[in-house]
Amino acid sequence: KRFKKALTLTGQFKTDFSRHEKDDRFDINDSRRWILGWENSSKLQKIEEDILLETEKMNFIATKLKTIDRKIQNMQNFRDTLRDVIAYKSFEEIDYYLYAKKIEELEEEREQLKKSSNILELLQEKIEKTVQNIALQKENVDKLSQKIGELKGNQTQKTEELKEAKSLIENIKLLEKLKSSIELLSQNIITEKLNLSNIKREEIKVREFIQKQIDSSNRIALRSSQKVIEFMSIFVSEFKAEAKDFDASIESLGEFRKQLVSLKKDDLPKWEKRFKALFREKTIQNIVIVQSELEHQAGEIESKIQKINDSLKDIEYNDGSYIELMAQKSTTIDIREFMQSLKSAISGSIDSENNYDEEKFIQVKEIIERLKGREGYSEIDKKWRKLVTDVRNWFDFSAMERYLSDGSEKEYYPHSGGKSGGQKEKLAYTVLASSLAFQYGLDYENLKTRSFRFVMIDEAFGRGSDESSRYALRLFEKLELQLLVITPKQKINIIEPFVNSVHFVHNQDGKNSTLLSMSIEEFIQNKNA
Repeated sequence: KRFKKALTLTGQFKTDFSRHEKDDRFDINDSRRWILGWENSSKLQKIEEDILLETEKMNFIATKLKTIDRKIQNMQNFRDTLRDVIAYKSFEEIDYYLYAKKIEELEEEREQLKKSSNILELLQEKIEKTVQNIALQKENVDKLSQKIGELKGNQTQKTEELKEAKSLIENIKLLEKLKSSIELLSQNIITEKLNLSNIKREEIKVREFIQKQIDSSNRIALRSSQKVIEFMSIFVSEFKAEAKDFDASIESLGEFRKQLVSLKKDDLPKWEKRFKALFREKTIQNIVIVQSELEHQAGEIESKIQKINDSLKDIEYNDGSYIELMAQKSTTIDIREFMQSLKSAISGSIDSENNYDEEKFIQVKEIIERLKGREGYSEIDKKWRKLVTDVRNWFDFSAMERYLSDGSEKEYYPHSGGKSGGQKEKLAYTVLASSLAFQYGLDYENLKTRSFRFVMIDEAFGRGSDESSRYALRLFEKLELQLLVITPKQKINIIEPFVNSVHFVHNQDGKNSTLLSMSIEEFIQNKNA
């Protein structure tokens, strides 16, 4: 009870004063689960012996199972045979010899009858002739029945045609209206004198002729409607706002006619001059403002990079050298094309009064639509807009190491690839300090101003080299950043010259944190003592 960690002979154990555990899923006397210290060879040997024993048992059982399976199969075969035999109640049921003998006797009797008399042959011939006569008569009956059916059908058809003809004759008005058309058809199509025999055939010819005329008219109408729908589609695609309540279809002709009347009434050409003026004064000027703002932001980046470089000149990067950050114009095609499109859209558009033309309008329209996000390309245009309007993307950033003596080039750093660990650290610290200065808007000439530029660095310099750590601290000191450095104790000797006070944090048993604070002078005195 007095120990924090303990184990009983029955397998109960505890890891602190309040928690007790016991796992009863396994036998505590099973030596396969024992491990003493870091040695588990005896446990492995015991497991291997158990595996061999269980394998032998499995093989023995498998052999016995095969023997039992064979016995079962033999008994099943014997059972099936007995079941087949029991199905017969007497021997006569399977005595095929008796029936074969009777068949043979009857065959012999039939042959004897044939040899003794020819009456059977004569009867057989009569039977065959009678069957042939019956078949012939049946065929004649079928033909007569078919002929009777055809005559009845013709009679019914002629009766219906007669009724239709009487109906047409009685409808005098209809005949008068169709008289001219009937005469025209009679001259061009009907070449025989009409009677009950050929009237149906001539009717089919007339129907075919009329159907051809209808199909030709439909084709002409279809081509016309397609051409109309094509012009409708062009209107709907170019003027979505005006056509939002109808679509490109023949059913929308009424809406298009209303729109045409409205357009004629509005007299749009009268407003063309005002549109050109608004296009130049509003749209083009807004694009000029956007371009100017973007170029201003790009200029601020270049200006701040130059101010940061002024700070870096006074910090020795390596022996006899300093680092200079470089911001070169990006060669990304999308960015260059965007800048060119802005320049092209506003070229000659500020001072000229008659600068508007269709091409200029299309240029501006394409820029605005892509910035807003075109239908079907919203995600692509969103990425493009983020790329071209973030002026940080207008530059490719790199670093140049130069000699302090004459400022000549020593080494160019497009990135940190291929450099040693120390070089990567120093370059990373340079970029970090530069970005902090950029965020705070530090001016090298006015670093002494009273401004709040606090920076906290956690796990600082834990893995870096001492030289790189000192370089970073000198860089932060040069920029007069207000630092809170959280670092392991073994790195205190590096930060001593750069801090005013130290604070030791101690956490006893992970429960209570205590803080001991002292000035750097007190810390050095205590350390020496």
